[in-house]
Amino acid sequence: MTGETLAVPWRRALVTGGAGFLGSHLCERLLDSGAEVDCADNLVCGRRENVAHLDGRTGFRFVHCDVSAPDCARRLPGPYDLVLHFACPASPADYLRLPLETLDAGSLGTRNALAVAERDGARFLLASTSEVYGDPLVHPQHEGYWGNVNPVGPRSVYDESKRFAEALVTAHAGAHGTDAGIVRLFNTYGPRMRAHDGRAVPTFISQALAGEPLTVTGDGSQTRSLCYADDTVDGVLRVAASRSVRPVNIGGADEITMADLARRVVALTGSPSPIVFIDRPVDDPGRRRPDTSLARELLGWSPQVPWEEGLKQTIAYFAGQPPDGEPAVRS
Repeated sequence: MTGETLAVPWRRALVTGGAGFLGSHLCERLLDSGAEVDCADNLVCGRRENVAHLDGRTGFRFVHCDVSAPDCARRLPGPYDLVLHFACPASPADYLRLPLETLDAGSLGTRNALAVAERDGARFLLASTSEVYGDPLVHPQHEGYWGNVNPVGPRSVYDESKRFAEALVTAHAGAHGTDAGIVRLFNTYGPRMRAHDGRAVPTFISQALAGEPLTVTGDGSQTRSLCYADDTVDGVLRVAASRSVRPVNIGGADEITMADLARRVVALTGSPSPIVFIDRPVDDPGRRRPDTSLARELLGWSPQVPWEEGLKQTIAYFAGQPPDGEPAVRS
Protein backbone atom coordinates (compact mmCIF):
# COMPACT_ATOMS: atom_id res chain seq x y z
CA MET A 1 0.00 0.00 0.00
CA THR A 2 3.02 2.33 -0.17
CA GLY A 3 3.07 2.20 -3.95
CA GLU A 4 5.71 -0.57 -3.91
CA THR A 5 4.68 -4.18 -3.26
CA LEU A 6 6.57 -5.87 -0.46
CA ALA A 7 8.43 -8.98 -1.59
CA VAL A 8 7.57 -11.52 1.11
CA PRO A 9 10.76 -13.43 2.03
CA TRP A 10 9.13 -16.24 4.06
CA ARG A 11 8.34 -19.76 2.89
CA ARG A 12 6.11 -20.85 5.76
CA ALA A 13 4.35 -18.70 8.34
CA LEU A 14 2.33 -19.25 11.51
CA VAL A 15 -0.40 -16.72 12.33
CA THR A 16 -1.87 -17.16 15.81
CA GLY A 17 -5.34 -15.67 16.03
CA GLY A 18 -5.45 -16.17 12.28
CA ALA A 19 -9.25 -16.47 12.10
CA GLY A 20 -9.70 -13.06 13.68
CA PHE A 21 -10.38 -9.84 11.82
CA LEU A 22 -6.80 -8.75 11.20
CA GLY A 23 -5.29 -12.24 11.40
CA SER A 24 -7.43 -13.42 8.50
CA HIS A 25 -6.22 -10.55 6.31
CA LEU A 26 -2.63 -11.45 7.18
CA CYS A 27 -3.21 -15.11 6.26
CA GLU A 28 -4.68 -14.10 2.92
CA ARG A 29 -1.91 -11.62 2.11
CA LEU A 30 0.83 -14.15 2.95
CA LEU A 31 -0.81 -16.83 0.81
CA ASP A 32 -1.20 -14.38 -2.07
CA SER A 33 2.52 -13.67 -1.77
CA GLY A 34 3.45 -17.33 -2.13
CA ALA A 35 4.01 -18.34 1.50
CA GLU A 36 2.49 -21.41 3.13
CA VAL A 37 0.37 -20.47 6.16
CA ASP A 38 -0.74 -22.26 9.31
CA CYS A 39 -3.68 -20.38 10.82
CA ALA A 40 -4.02 -21.21 14.54
CA ASP A 41 -7.15 -20.12 16.40
CA ASN A 42 -9.36 -21.45 19.20
CA LEU A 43 -12.36 -19.55 17.72
CA VAL A 44 -13.24 -17.91 21.05
CA CYS A 45 -13.22 -14.56 19.25
CA GLY A 46 -12.14 -15.47 15.74
CA ARG A 47 -14.58 -16.87 13.20
CA ARG A 48 -13.99 -19.89 11.00
CA GLU A 49 -15.84 -18.17 8.15
CA ASN A 50 -13.18 -15.44 8.07
CA VAL A 51 -10.76 -17.93 6.52
CA ALA A 52 -13.21 -20.38 4.93
CA HIS A 53 -12.45 -18.91 1.51
CA LEU A 54 -8.82 -19.96 2.01
CA ASP A 55 -9.67 -23.64 2.50
CA GLY A 56 -8.36 -25.70 -0.37
CA ARG A 57 -5.71 -23.19 -1.34
CA THR A 58 -2.26 -24.68 -1.66
CA GLY A 59 -0.25 -24.13 1.50
CA PHE A 60 -3.12 -23.16 3.81
CA ARG A 61 -3.89 -25.13 6.96
CA PHE A 62 -6.32 -24.25 9.75
CA VAL A 63 -5.35 -25.55 13.21
CA HIS A 64 -8.01 -25.37 15.92
CA CYS A 65 -5.93 -24.83 19.05
CA ASP A 66 -5.38 -22.47 21.95
CA VAL A 67 -1.94 -20.88 21.79
CA SER A 68 -2.04 -20.55 25.60
CA ALA A 69 -2.38 -24.33 26.09
CA PRO A 70 0.65 -26.44 27.11
CA ASP A 71 0.44 -28.66 24.00
CA CYS A 72 0.47 -25.70 21.61
CA ALA A 73 3.96 -26.26 20.23
CA ARG A 74 3.31 -29.96 19.59
CA ARG A 75 0.26 -29.13 17.51
CA LEU A 76 2.22 -26.59 15.47
CA PRO A 77 5.19 -28.62 14.20
CA GLY A 78 6.28 -26.16 11.52
CA PRO A 79 9.00 -25.58 10.65
CA TYR A 80 8.25 -21.89 10.28
CA ASP A 81 10.43 -18.98 9.29
CA LEU A 82 7.83 -16.40 10.46
CA VAL A 83 5.62 -16.43 13.56
CA LEU A 84 3.01 -13.65 13.86
CA HIS A 85 1.45 -13.67 17.33
CA PHE A 86 -1.98 -12.05 16.90
CA ALA A 87 -4.02 -14.27 19.26
CA CYS A 88 -5.77 -12.14 21.87
CA PRO A 89 -9.29 -10.83 22.54
CA ALA A 90 -8.85 -7.32 21.14
CA SER A 91 -12.25 -5.65 21.34
CA PRO A 92 -13.85 -4.25 24.51
CA ALA A 93 -16.76 -6.68 24.23
CA ASP A 94 -14.33 -9.60 24.16
CA TYR A 95 -11.72 -8.71 26.75
CA LEU A 96 -14.34 -7.56 29.26
CA ARG A 97 -16.11 -10.92 28.74
CA LEU A 98 -12.88 -12.95 28.78
CA PRO A 99 -10.52 -11.22 31.23
CA LEU A 100 -8.48 -14.27 32.26
CA GLU A 101 -8.23 -15.59 28.71
CA THR A 102 -6.97 -12.16 27.63
CA LEU A 103 -4.24 -12.23 30.26
CA ASP A 104 -3.33 -15.80 29.27
CA ALA A 105 -2.99 -14.83 25.61
CA GLY A 106 -0.52 -12.10 26.49
CA SER A 107 1.49 -14.20 28.93
CA LEU A 108 1.29 -17.97 28.28
CA GLY A 109 0.33 -17.46 24.64
CA THR A 110 3.24 -15.15 23.97
CA ARG A 111 5.67 -17.49 25.72
CA ASN A 112 4.44 -20.49 23.70
CA ALA A 113 4.58 -18.59 20.41
CA LEU A 114 8.10 -17.42 21.24
CA ALA A 115 9.09 -21.04 21.98
CA VAL A 116 7.86 -22.11 18.54
CA ALA A 117 9.83 -19.30 16.90
CA GLU A 118 12.96 -20.17 18.87
CA ARG A 119 12.58 -23.86 18.03
CA ASP A 120 12.51 -23.11 14.30
CA GLY A 121 14.85 -20.11 14.22
CA ALA A 122 11.94 -18.03 12.92
CA ARG A 123 11.36 -14.29 12.89
CA PHE A 124 8.80 -13.49 15.62
CA LEU A 125 6.47 -10.48 15.66
CA LEU A 126 4.15 -9.53 18.51
CA ALA A 127 0.94 -7.67 17.74
CA SER A 128 0.83 -5.07 20.50
CA THR A 129 -1.49 -2.11 20.72
CA SER A 130 -1.85 1.61 21.17
CA GLU A 131 -3.51 0.71 24.48
CA VAL A 132 -0.03 0.38 26.01
CA TYR A 133 -0.03 4.20 26.00
CA GLY A 134 -3.23 4.24 28.08
CA ASP A 135 -4.92 7.68 28.22
CA PRO A 136 -1.86 9.45 26.85
CA LEU A 137 -0.38 12.65 28.20
CA VAL A 138 1.81 12.95 25.08
CA HIS A 139 0.21 13.61 21.68
CA PRO A 140 0.80 12.15 19.16
CA GLN A 141 2.17 9.01 20.80
CA HIS A 142 5.73 8.01 19.88
CA GLU A 143 7.41 4.70 20.65
CA GLY A 144 9.55 6.19 23.41
CA TYR A 145 6.53 7.30 25.45
CA TRP A 146 5.86 4.94 28.38
CA GLY A 147 2.15 5.64 28.72
CA ASN A 148 -0.44 6.56 31.32
CA VAL A 149 -2.15 3.28 32.17
CA ASN A 150 -4.48 2.25 34.99
CA PRO A 151 -3.28 -1.27 35.95
CA VAL A 152 -6.48 -2.17 37.84
CA GLY A 153 -9.17 -0.51 35.70
CA PRO A 154 -11.77 -2.36 33.61
CA ARG A 155 -9.55 -2.18 30.51
CA SER A 156 -6.43 -3.28 32.37
CA VAL A 157 -6.64 -6.95 31.40
CA TYR A 158 -6.00 -5.99 27.79
CA ASP A 159 -3.60 -3.11 28.42
CA GLU A 160 -1.46 -5.05 30.88
CA SER A 161 -1.47 -8.29 28.87
CA LYS A 162 0.08 -6.39 25.97
CA ARG A 163 2.53 -4.49 28.17
CA PHE A 164 3.63 -7.78 29.74
CA ALA A 165 3.88 -9.40 26.32
CA GLU A 166 6.17 -6.58 25.14
CA ALA A 167 8.38 -7.07 28.21
CA LEU A 168 8.47 -10.83 27.60
CA VAL A 169 9.45 -10.43 23.94
CA THR A 170 12.17 -7.94 24.89
CA ALA A 171 13.53 -10.24 27.62
CA HIS A 172 13.41 -13.28 25.34
CA ALA A 173 15.35 -11.48 22.63
CA GLY A 174 17.93 -10.38 25.17
CA ALA A 175 18.29 -13.75 26.91
CA HIS A 176 18.07 -16.07 23.90
CA GLY A 177 18.93 -13.88 20.95
CA THR A 178 15.49 -14.50 19.45
CA ASP A 179 14.83 -12.56 16.25
CA ALA A 180 11.79 -10.82 17.70
CA GLY A 181 9.98 -7.55 17.08
CA ILE A 182 6.94 -5.62 18.28
CA VAL A 183 4.34 -3.74 16.26
CA ARG A 184 1.99 -1.38 18.09
CA LEU A 185 -1.28 -1.25 16.18
CA PHE A 186 -3.65 1.69 16.36
CA ASN A 187 -7.34 1.53 15.45
CA THR A 188 -7.74 -0.65 12.36
CA TYR A 189 -11.03 -1.20 10.53
CA GLY A 190 -12.34 -2.99 7.48
CA PRO A 191 -14.23 -6.08 6.27
CA ARG A 192 -14.50 -9.08 8.63
CA MET A 193 -14.96 -7.03 11.76
CA ARG A 194 -17.88 -8.25 13.86
CA ALA A 195 -20.86 -5.96 13.90
CA HIS A 196 -21.14 -5.70 17.68
CA ASP A 197 -17.61 -6.28 18.91
CA GLY A 198 -17.57 -3.03 20.87
CA ARG A 199 -15.55 -0.91 18.45
CA ALA A 200 -16.83 2.33 16.99
CA VAL A 201 -16.65 1.72 13.23
CA PRO A 202 -18.63 -1.56 13.08
CA THR A 203 -21.07 -0.38 15.74
CA PHE A 204 -21.86 2.88 13.96
CA ILE A 205 -22.17 1.16 10.58
CA SER A 206 -24.48 -1.55 11.96
CA GLN A 207 -26.67 1.01 13.67
CA ALA A 208 -26.85 3.21 10.57
CA LEU A 209 -27.73 0.30 8.26
CA ALA A 210 -30.46 -0.79 10.68
CA GLY A 211 -31.85 2.75 10.92
CA GLU A 212 -31.10 2.84 14.64
CA PRO A 213 -29.65 5.81 16.56
CA LEU A 214 -25.86 6.00 16.48
CA THR A 215 -24.78 5.94 20.12
CA VAL A 216 -21.76 8.17 20.73
CA THR A 217 -20.24 7.99 24.19
CA GLY A 218 -19.62 11.11 26.26
CA ASP A 219 -19.76 14.33 24.27
CA GLY A 220 -18.09 12.64 21.28
CA SER A 221 -14.93 14.77 21.46
CA GLN A 222 -12.59 11.83 22.14
CA THR A 223 -10.46 10.96 19.12
CA ARG A 224 -9.13 7.90 17.34
CA SER A 225 -6.86 7.57 14.30
CA LEU A 226 -8.21 5.06 11.83
CA CYS A 227 -6.20 2.82 9.49
CA TYR A 228 -7.74 0.54 6.87
CA ALA A 229 -6.90 -3.16 7.18
CA ASP A 230 -4.91 -3.35 3.92
CA ASP A 231 -2.60 -0.57 5.10
CA THR A 232 -2.17 -2.15 8.53
CA VAL A 233 -1.32 -5.55 7.02
CA ASP A 234 1.26 -3.93 4.77
CA GLY A 235 2.79 -2.17 7.78
CA VAL A 236 2.87 -5.35 9.87
CA LEU A 237 4.68 -7.32 7.17
CA ARG A 238 7.16 -4.50 6.63
CA VAL A 239 7.99 -4.50 10.34
CA ALA A 240 8.41 -8.28 10.20
CA ALA A 241 10.68 -8.06 7.16
CA SER A 242 12.75 -5.24 8.67
CA ARG A 243 14.04 -7.38 11.55
CA SER A 244 13.57 -4.38 13.82
CA VAL A 245 13.73 -5.20 17.54
CA ARG A 246 12.25 -1.99 18.93
CA PRO A 247 8.49 -1.34 18.89
CA VAL A 248 7.09 0.32 15.77
CA ASN A 249 3.78 2.21 15.62
CA ILE A 250 1.47 1.36 12.71
CA GLY A 251 -1.67 3.45 12.43
CA GLY A 252 -3.59 6.07 10.51
CA ALA A 253 -3.02 9.80 10.31
CA ASP A 254 -6.75 10.55 10.07
CA GLU A 255 -7.45 11.58 13.67
CA ILE A 256 -11.17 12.08 14.10
CA THR A 257 -13.61 12.67 16.92
CA MET A 258 -16.20 9.99 17.56
CA ALA A 259 -18.97 12.48 16.84
CA ASP A 260 -17.45 13.28 13.44
CA LEU A 261 -16.99 9.57 12.70
CA ALA A 262 -20.68 9.00 13.39
CA ARG A 263 -21.56 11.84 11.03
CA ARG A 264 -19.34 10.38 8.29
CA VAL A 265 -21.04 6.99 8.61
CA VAL A 266 -24.51 8.54 8.47
CA ALA A 267 -23.56 10.49 5.34
CA LEU A 268 -22.00 7.52 3.53
CA THR A 269 -24.84 5.13 4.33
CA GLY A 270 -27.56 7.69 3.60
CA SER A 271 -29.16 6.60 6.85
CA PRO A 272 -31.93 8.60 8.55
CA SER A 273 -30.47 7.57 11.92
CA PRO A 274 -30.04 10.30 14.53
CA ILE A 275 -26.91 10.62 16.64
CA VAL A 276 -27.44 10.32 20.39
CA PHE A 277 -25.00 10.62 23.28
CA ILE A 278 -24.65 8.11 26.10
CA ASP A 279 -22.38 7.67 29.13
CA ARG A 280 -18.70 7.31 28.36
CA PRO A 281 -16.95 4.10 29.54
CA VAL A 282 -14.44 4.22 32.38
CA ASP A 283 -10.79 4.52 31.25
CA ASP A 284 -11.81 5.48 27.71
CA PRO A 285 -8.77 7.34 26.28
CA GLY A 286 -9.39 10.97 25.35
CA ARG A 287 -6.99 11.25 22.40
CA ARG A 288 -5.29 8.70 20.23
CA ARG A 289 -2.97 9.31 17.27
CA PRO A 290 0.30 7.57 16.44
CA ASP A 291 3.57 9.22 15.63
CA THR A 292 4.56 7.03 12.67
CA SER A 293 7.85 8.79 11.89
CA LEU A 294 9.79 5.60 12.65
CA ALA A 295 7.64 3.52 10.26
CA ARG A 296 8.13 6.09 7.51
CA GLU A 297 11.88 6.41 8.03
CA LEU A 298 12.64 2.74 8.72
CA LEU A 299 10.15 1.05 6.39
CA GLY A 300 9.02 3.67 3.90
CA TRP A 301 5.48 2.98 5.14
CA SER A 302 2.51 5.30 5.28
CA PRO A 303 -1.23 4.56 4.97
CA GLN A 304 -2.59 4.91 1.44
CA VAL A 305 -6.33 4.17 1.63
CA PRO A 306 -8.39 7.37 2.10
CA TRP A 307 -10.97 7.24 4.88
CA GLU A 308 -13.90 7.59 2.47
CA GLU A 309 -12.78 4.63 0.35
CA GLY A 310 -12.08 2.52 3.43
CA LEU A 311 -15.42 3.27 5.04
CA LYS A 312 -17.27 2.57 1.77
CA GLN A 313 -15.61 -0.85 1.53
CA THR A 314 -16.44 -1.60 5.16
CA ILE A 315 -20.05 -0.46 4.78
CA ALA A 316 -20.43 -2.65 1.69
CA TYR A 317 -19.19 -5.63 3.70
CA PHE A 318 -21.61 -5.03 6.56
CA ALA A 319 -24.52 -4.43 4.19
CA GLY A 320 -24.16 -8.05 3.12
CA GLN A 321 -23.79 -9.50 6.63
CA PRO A 322 -26.52 -10.74 8.99
CA PRO A 323 -26.59 -9.32 12.53
CA ASP A 324 -24.36 -11.20 14.98
CA GLY A 325 -25.52 -10.19 18.43
CA GLU A 326 -26.52 -7.33 20.65
CA PRO A 327 -24.75 -3.95 20.61
CA ALA A 328 -21.91 -3.50 23.09
CA VAL A 329 -20.02 -0.61 24.60
CA ARG A 330 -17.55 0.89 22.12
CA SER A 331 -13.96 2.02 22.34
